[in-house]
Amino acid sequence: MTIIYPDGNATPGGLRILIVGAGIGGLTAAIGLRQQGHRVELFERSRFANEIGAAIHLSSNANSVLLKLGVDVTKFGAVECETLREYTPAGEISHITPVKQHGALWRNPWLLVHRAHFHEGLKAAAQGPGKGEPAVLHTSSKVVDVDPHNATVTLENGDIIEGDVVIGADGVHSLTRQKLSPDIKPFSSGKNAFRFLISRQQALDDPETRSIAQDYGAVDMWDSSDRRVVIYPCANNELLNFICIHPDSLTTINEGGDSYNQSISKETLLDVYKDFSPQVRKLLAKADPESLKLWPLLDMASVPTWVKDRMALLGDAVHPFLPYRGSGGAMAIEDAVSLSVMLPGHITKAQVPERLKLYEKARYARATTVQEMTRESVQFLPPDKSFGMVVYIFGHDEFDHSTQMLREHQWSQMPNAYWRQPTVFGPMPGPRQDFMGNDRALKSQSSTFQTASIKFKTSRTLLKNLLPSDRYSFMGPGSVARASFSITTLNKMDWLGGGGYRHIGLYIHGVQYKKENGEVVRGTYMPVLFENLADPIISGREELGMPKLYSAIDVFERHNSYRSQTSWQGAVWGHFELEDLEDDHQSAAKGTIGGEDDEGILVHRYIPKVGRDQKGTAEAEYPVFVPHAQESKVVSSTITRVRRTKNAKIEINALGWDALPTINHVVTRLEEIPVDEILEAKITEGTGVPDVSSAYRLE
Repeated sequence: MTIIYPDGNATPGGLRILIVGAGIGGLTAAIGLRQQGHRVELFERSRFANEIGAAIHLSSNANSVLLKLGVDVTKFGAVECETLREYTPAGEISHITPVKQHGALWRNPWLLVHRAHFHEGLKAAAQGPGKGEPAVLHTSSKVVDVDPHNATVTLENGDIIEGDVVIGADGVHSLTRQKLSPDIKPFSSGKNAFRFLISRQQALDDPETRSIAQDYGAVDMWDSSDRRVVIYPCANNELLNFICIHPDSLTTINEGGDSYNQSISKETLLDVYKDFSPQVRKLLAKADPESLKLWPLLDMASVPTWVKDRMALLGDAVHPFLPYRGSGGAMAIEDAVSLSVMLPGHITKAQVPERLKLYEKARYARATTVQEMTRESVQFLPPDKSFGMVVYIFGHDEFDHSTQMLREHQWSQMPNAYWRQPTVFGPMPGPRQDFMGNDRALKSQSSTFQTASIKFKTSRTLLKNLLPSDRYSFMGPGSVARASFSITTLNKMDWLGGGGYRHIGLYIHGVQYKKENGEVVRGTYMPVLFENLADPIISGREELGMPKLYSAIDVFERHNSYRSQTSWQGAVWGHFELEDLEDDHQSAAKGTIGGEDDEGILVHRYIPKVGRDQKGTAEAEYPVFVPHAQESKVVSSTITRVRRTKNAKIEINALGWDALPTINHVVTRLEEIPVDEILEAKITEGTGVPDVSSAYRLE
């Protein structure tokens, strides 16, 4: 039987996407792609499509992108990792890492979840109610052949199913990989692992093992030169998961059976770890012989390419991981999210091969780097090196990373577009071109200030995409960043005939710029500043290099409340509220107009060249710094009143191109910025407004 899929380009129902394999990576891809508007079908060789194994680590980077897909793993019994304890084989503590204390570095926690519970949750999210058409899961559907060019899969019963995209998520023994690199096959890493679960209560009831089980969220690890025992909780802290790694010469894998579900005797387990501490051996002895399994730890050479025509591979099919960094599942999840970003609902069949190559570009270096880190971690690593690996793995958000790569790719398809500051938001629409870069030629000391600022915690990965180049970076590790929206009302400005205006800016704190000579300048980076009057916009852009744009800015005040509303020609895109304000008399002599303590303001100047033959190139592009210390020497500001509150709110709505025809590309990016937590909100009033004449070019 052959199911024919009609020819054509984009269809109203999105693309038909065929996923080979319904494991963690395949199901995550199904969730993301159905939410993009595609019709997704999964083909799973097993009868029930159940996940085998015990538990799995979901590091902050994996948890972050799952939450963006609407998958909250805590609902499946996931446990937050709070402490990592490392021991010698004799049971002596060698190192304790307070994971939860380090959690302030990461936007989302490191979780430990039962694989079967997690897998069931993913199946429900892929097939159940929600955004997009539910995915269709075909069980007992063994795929025996794939055609990357025509995007077809052939089943064991002879059925040929034609789609628009084929995704190979069929694990380390992948059939789909044979179409890319038939000679690359997995091989033994030299290690096998025992796997099993016991109830936490079993360990608590035994006086000899109670000390290991009594602390919730603890990961315990005993290391010798060639063996390792790792224990961690899952299932709402009711179960303990064991993985016991050892040389493969000590146990035998039955090549004719299911290599991931092989039984092994408890006597063999205890013999392998006979030289470990009595406490460890007592814990191992609690294994149920019926559930004790042996697992080969496989490695594989790097696959030169992950894609071919309209087929792409993800997860273990292209990069199997050793379990030393708990990243195998996380990298498959990141792959799946990247694919869903690169294949939005409006994509055409003709665009698929190009987008799949972009997916590979987004993921290849990171996945192979983490893969190499797992290989290095076979041996004990110094704590500083180990933490460096954690920073690299955890401090990443693949949704934000792939989204930016897709944007840059789309921008690269507009070679003749005008780029005007602020360039990080993309080509600027204006009188001579639309937002896609198409030519429109044929188409039609006594001054006062009041600053309301709201500082919040947010995603560093997302804000990193607003930094203009690699010379700008955040100070310190982590995936958390701090930013502020600051609204200032200026009055009694002599150069405006005694009048004034308002501005609102996004300020990204803790940024540094590294000059060519190695010197580092630290400050707050401002990617955009909206003002409600043309004159300061023009002068600020041309004379100071400020990234200024127009927006109406209204302020409404009551006795103890402050509300600001931003709009363009009546289309309201921003609401900023501070309620329950109280006077802070102690702060009256402190602060700056921006309301933040820093060395100065960093901005990035960009000016396009003049002439049709020069479109897309810069007349000038360089960083600018405004040092607060120098500014205060020009005009001395006096703070007359400070009010503070813990009750503040930020709400941004990008609306659409029709409503915001000149700034939608900017406001859309501002809307994406998550407000994880309000850190500070205040209103500062005073006299004396510096003229920013101390701004200077850094390079």
